[in-house]
Amino acid sequence: MAKKLDGKVAVITGGNSGMGLATAKLFVLEGAHVYITGRRQAELDAAVKEIGGNVTAVRGDVANLADLDRLYAAVREKHGRVDVVFANAGVGEFVPIGQVTEAHFDKLFDINVKGLLFTVQKALPLMPDGGSVILNGSIAGYTGSPAFGVYSATKAAVRSFARSWTADLKDRKIRVNTLSPGPIDTPIFGTVAESKEQVEQIKAGFAAQVPLGRMGRPEEVATVALFLASDDSSYVTGIDLTVDGGMAQV
Repeated sequence: MAKKLDGKVAVITGGNSGMGLATAKLFVLEGAHVYITGRRQAELDAAVKEIGGNVTAVRGDVANLADLDRLYAAVREKHGRVDVVFANAGVGEFVPIGQVTEAHFDKLFDINVKGLLFTVQKALPLMPDGGSVILNGSIAGYTGSPAFGVYSATKAAVRSFARSWTADLKDRKIRVNTLSPGPIDTPIFGTVAESKEQVEQIKAGFAAQVPLGRMGRPEEVATVALFLASDDSSYVTGIDLTVDGGMAQV
């Protein structure tokens, strides 16, 4: 049976952990050579070891345009093209509106919006017509959660990008889709809480709101990313595909 990404070249930002790592592992199993990015070299090294082959790690921060230039220079030198981009890197923090600071706002918009935009823009000169761009959104982009306003606004922007870029890139037949997870059990929860107990409380609170009664697994996002990356979704563009156990749907 043919592999779904046989011979393809993919870039996955934030591919050193969580949903990005799970997706990188699946893309490699399906025949792709994958470039992953992350800000911490030790995590990148561990991810490369876990993936096992056909992977190149390039350390960098998506909010730093020079780092993105280094990423795509590496892709250009080794492979000369990129067929799939999964703009996955992101960060979230709980801050009530009365406590929002300029630093909090800038951090989230720099990574989740500016970083995502330039991740895609800088890939386009290397992308053949008919490529696939996947944007990691969130159901937070259209639901209201206390103290999550800035994060939610960044994800609403991501959804808007998918619509605009579908129109921008239609002549090149490049498909642009948003993948919007609900609560997925990833290391990001350790960054939005002050203690392990608080992390578990947040996770339990999310699971209670999900019709399927649990949080999702990174691998369950990866399989949807594979669908959007492959020819299985050849007539799918501009959409927002939620992976949320029904949380925002009922």
